[in-house]
Amino acid sequence: MEFLPRIVEAELSQLLEATGAVLIEGPKACGKTATAMRAAASEVRLDRDENAKRMVDLDVAAVLAGKPPRLIDEWQLAPSIWNHVRHEVDARRAPGQFILTGSAKPADDHTRHSGAGRFSRLRMRPFSLGESGRSSGAISLAKLLQGEPQSAARQEMTIPSLAEIICAGGWPANTGKPPAAAIRANRGYLREICHLDISQASGKSHDPIRVERLLRSLARNVATPVATNKLAADVGGADGRGLNPDTAAEYLDALTRLMVVEDQPAWSPNLRSRTRLRAAAVRHFADPSLAVAALGITPDRLLADLAFFGFLFESLVIRDLRVYAQAADARVCHYREKDGLEVDAIVETADGRWAAFEIKLGERWIDEGRKNLLRLADRLAGTDHGKPAALGIILPNGYGYCKPGEVGIIPINTLGP
Repeated sequence: MEFLPRIVEAELSQLLEATGAVLIEGPKACGKTATAMRAAASEVRLDRDENAKRMVDLDVAAVLAGKPPRLIDEWQLAPSIWNHVRHEVDARRAPGQFILTGSAKPADDHTRHSGAGRFSRLRMRPFSLGESGRSSGAISLAKLLQGEPQSAARQEMTIPSLAEIICAGGWPANTGKPPAAAIRANRGYLREICHLDISQASGKSHDPIRVERLLRSLARNVATPVATNKLAADVGGADGRGLNPDTAAEYLDALTRLMVVEDQPAWSPNLRSRTRLRAAAVRHFADPSLAVAALGITPDRLLADLAFFGFLFESLVIRDLRVYAQAADARVCHYREKDGLEVDAIVETADGRWAAFEIKLGERWIDEGRKNLLRLADRLAGTDHGKPAALGIILPNGYGYCKPGEVGIIPINTLGP
């Protein structure tokens, strides 16, 4: 399969020049190994080489030996190697010595010795539409954050084709597969998570049936700030009983460490009014296709429920914004006030620039989105946050245009880093 360039490659190169080791983290099968191998000069793959895994305890020097940067793939399968790499970085006193990849975060005691100053962490996610070739990238998020005006020619994306894209997801292994085959692969991916990976991540035995039910509940509530106790009560089963909230929280923690779910935090700007903000995170999967897989639905089923389709489209956009925002040293949050004002996505850079976006499945909701964005801009007028660098409504298709001081229109298939 042809390798498609990833946006994080530039960031990986920069981090290798700055620190002794780089840890690439992300959900299983998002492309970490393929990306790391392009930068590595030698490798050891602990998920494929049982002998190498045993050698970590017998002769770790042999495992670490090799031309740098040396890739140690799926390092969490031999967690003790973390401290060995840390010590080796200290001994060598040179940047770019190791690349570690991991699709699960081990229990904290395995990494209790900080990698500060030795390790940099790099998050990877499934393909954005820009990486998979489904977006022209004519409207750059980085340029929006600089306040630059931009425009894009009309890009067509039918709603049925968007449904297929959401159902197939941004998994590299699904590239070129028919939608039906990709959907089957995604269901198998989730079954593996429920029956094996979640217990390995938590170090405890979990009931895979109840994990599956929790994932279905999470899927039904995707792109909402649903509380853990509500998810727990929604699990139920033949016995009619829900899941204990503490157990549900434990499952969600394990799924977060597997990076299968990735909540969207609330933005908490310093307001000079009495406006009260909601602090709950919005729930998302690493890729909206996992919500589809959890519910066992198809593109046709999705087209028959446009309300739910809208939530999945929002989740798709958040995935892409996260990929592009990371390249701009920015984070993606949401904004919710207790009096009802909600804005789907706030992208804020490390130096304080910010942009706000509403995500809508069709043009009929543009006026509503515009009102929300202008109300938010008015809320922050005169505060330390200042004026937004950009305000935009993200849609499935159409013409794109953005101008400072105005609410722009951004088709998702024109958005890029």
